[in-house]
Amino acid sequence: MKILINEKESEVGEISAFTLKEKVKADADIVILNGFPIKEDMNLKNGDKITFIKRGEIPSEDELEALMVSRHTPFVHEALKKGRVAIAGVGGLGSNVAISLARVGVGYIKIIDFDVVEPSNLNRQQYFINQIGMKKVEALKENIKRINPFIKLVTVEENITKENVENIFKDVDIIVEAFDNPVNKAMLVNEVLANFKDKKIIAASGMAGFYSNNIIESRKVNSRLYICGDFVNEAKVGEGLMAPRVGIAANHEANMVVRLLLNEEEV
Repeated sequence: MKILINEKESEVGEISAFTLKEKVKADADIVILNGFPIKEDMNLKNGDKITFIKRGEIPSEDELEALMVSRHTPFVHEALKKGRVAIAGVGGLGSNVAISLARVGVGYIKIIDFDVVEPSNLNRQQYFINQIGMKKVEALKENIKRINPFIKLVTVEENITKENVENIFKDVDIIVEAFDNPVNKAMLVNEVLANFKDKKIIAASGMAGFYSNNIIESRKVNSRLYICGDFVNEAKVGEGLMAPRVGIAANHEANMVVRLLLNEEEV
């Protein structure tokens, strides 16, 4: 039968997971079968994916990619690796979306922002104190490369306008809107829907304060537009943006990207 051992196809006879471990990597501490670490031995079946990990061992590049995807739901990595996604704005929403998509192995990510990292950004954005003053796209690129060096990451230091939308987003399939300004949000959504007939856009609305987690949701507006948030609680005087709810909304956006790349179009 054929199985994948550390993401490489192999032909094996009838064998159990732990017996195979002794043959392939006897010193492995962790055995992951079809995305889940197992504690008890199990017989393998045709098409299974199994990964052997030794704690503390620094793997090669190929091994690291295999180990990162070993915890995925089986057989999604191939589709995600072909994905081409742009993130418009890499503040609280966009930086969190980018990190999540990098961790799951989306193969091509374009990040667009013209701003720099400021001290107040650190309460919710994926930057560090030593990056204050850096261009956000460069700081985020640095952080993503420390997580997943295998994806193609393109940075654009530019303010998005009606005039450059078509050029910036022409090479991607899915666009994530992650602006703070509602005027800019509306502009980008309208321009994408008007100028691109084959691209989907995921926007966000309402994530301020510390209201219930459970009122943040994802909605499908039409075949190409999705919106994530609570649709009510925008940032204003006396009601700021904080990491927990911004992160929830951002990961609604990120998971919607994953679903679309896997041809799951319902929320």
